[in-house]
Amino acid sequence: MTVVTRFAPSPTGYLHIGGARTALFNWCYARHTGGKFLIRIEDTDKERSTSEAVDAIFRDLTWLGMTADEEPVFQSTREVRHADVARELLARGQAYYCYCTPAELEAMREEAKAKGEPPRYNRYWRDRDPATAPADVKPVIRIKAPIEGESVVEDQVQGRVVVQNKELDDFILLRSDGTPTYMHAVVVDDHDMGITHVVRGDDHLNNTFRQKIIFEAMGWDVPTYAHIPLIHGPDGAKLSKRHGAQAAGEFRDMGYLPEAVANYLLRLGWSHGDDEIFTKEQAAEWFELKDINAGPSRLDFKKLEFVNAHYMKNADNERLVNEVEACAGKTLSDPRRAWLMGGMNDLKARATTLIQLAKEAAFYLKDASNMDYDEKASATLKDHDAHHAMHFIYDALSALPDWGRDSIEGACKKIADEKYEGKLGKIAMPLRAAITGTTISPDIFNAVSVLGQKETMDRLKAALHWMHDHGHHHH
Repeated sequence: MTVVTRFAPSPTGYLHIGGARTALFNWCYARHTGGKFLIRIEDTDKERSTSEAVDAIFRDLTWLGMTADEEPVFQSTREVRHADVARELLARGQAYYCYCTPAELEAMREEAKAKGEPPRYNRYWRDRDPATAPADVKPVIRIKAPIEGESVVEDQVQGRVVVQNKELDDFILLRSDGTPTYMHAVVVDDHDMGITHVVRGDDHLNNTFRQKIIFEAMGWDVPTYAHIPLIHGPDGAKLSKRHGAQAAGEFRDMGYLPEAVANYLLRLGWSHGDDEIFTKEQAAEWFELKDINAGPSRLDFKKLEFVNAHYMKNADNERLVNEVEACAGKTLSDPRRAWLMGGMNDLKARATTLIQLAKEAAFYLKDASNMDYDEKASATLKDHDAHHAMHFIYDALSALPDWGRDSIEGACKKIADEKYEGKLGKIAMPLRAAITGTTISPDIFNAVSVLGQKETMDRLKAALHWMHDHGHHHH
C-alpha cells in the first residue's frame, strides 16, 4: 500500500501556524513512507472563501517548502460527485429523504431541551414512507447512523477512542438545495483522492465517528487516523491573538527563515531523541505518527529565535544579501552588493532575524554624500577628544599602504598608544560612528577593510565636515 496523506485547509483566512505544522506532519509522513502528499482546498463555504486566501495559503506552503505531489483539489468543483454519492447511499438504503421544515426541527430541539436531552433531530423520517411526504417541501438527505452498540477509532496519536452510537445523529449529507455538507464532502474527497492516512487537528476527532459511518455505508476502506493536539500559547492557553503572531506569513514578515520555522514547528509536539536542529528532510527520515505527543505543545518564541539564529549563521551569504536587498526595497549597485558579501559573515553571526540583519547591514548601503548619524553616534562625534582623534585617524588611514583588517587595526592601535594611553576605544568609537552612523556594529576594522580605502576616506571626510559644523571648533 502506498501511503497518501493530505492537507486540507479552508481558504477563509491565512495559514495558521497550527495548520502549517499539520501540513508538515503530513508532508513528513508521506516522505518517510515513500508515499504522496496531496493538498485539498475546502472551499465549499462560498460566502467566506476568498481567492486571496487561497493564494496566501499556497504562497506560505511553498515558502515552507511544501508542494503537493499532484494538482491540488478544490472541493467546490466536486459538488456533482458529492451529490451522486449521497443518492447512491439512498439507493443502498443507508440514507433517507427527510422532509422536516425548519419550524418542525426547532420544535424538536425545544422538546429535547425540555426533557434534558441533547437537542437533535428525532429521526422522524428514517423509517417513514416518502409517499406521505408533503409536496411543497424540498427534502434533505440524511445518513442512517447506527443506533445500537459503539464505534471505535484506533487513533495513531490518541490511542483507542470509543463512542456510544446512541450519541451519533442522522446528520445531513445533502442540503435541500442539493449542496453537500462539509462532513459528507470530506469523506467522498478522501476516498476519491485515495487518502490512506488522515493526519489532522484533534478538534476534528468527534467528526471522525460521523465520517466513518459514510465510509462504511459505501463499503469503502476507512483511512488510518492521527489526531494531533492543538498548539497552545506560552501560558498554556489555546493560541490566540494576544499571544502575538499566529499566521505562517507573519513569521515570514518578522524575518524568520522558512527552514527555521519548519524546524521549530516540527519540534512542537514531535521529537527525535534530543535533536533540536534538523531540516524537514531529516525529520522525514525519522518521522512516525506514533511519536507525535498526545498532549498539547506550547509556543516558545525564545526557542524559535534560537533556532532561527542557527539557520541565519549557516545561511548562504548571497541569499542573505538578496534578502537585505528585498528589505531595502531597491536594487543595490555593485559596490554595495560586494560590501554586503564581504561583511556578511560578521553580520549574520549577530542577527536573530532578517529584519535585524537588514538593520545591522544598513551602513553598507549608505553613501558618504548622505551619511546620517543617530543620536548616540552624534554624541560620540561631538565629544571633545573625537575631533582630534578623527584627524589622526584620517591621516593614518589615508597613508596606509596595505589595506587589510589587521593593518587598519594596527594603525588605530598605534594612535591609541601614542596619544590616548593605549585606550583603543578613543579611536574605535569615533571611527565606528563616522563609518556606520551608529555606535553598534560588527567588527569595525573588518567593516572598514570591506568598504575599501576610497569609501572609508570619503566617509571620514564627511564626518570631519559634520563635526566642524556641529562640534567644538579648535582654532
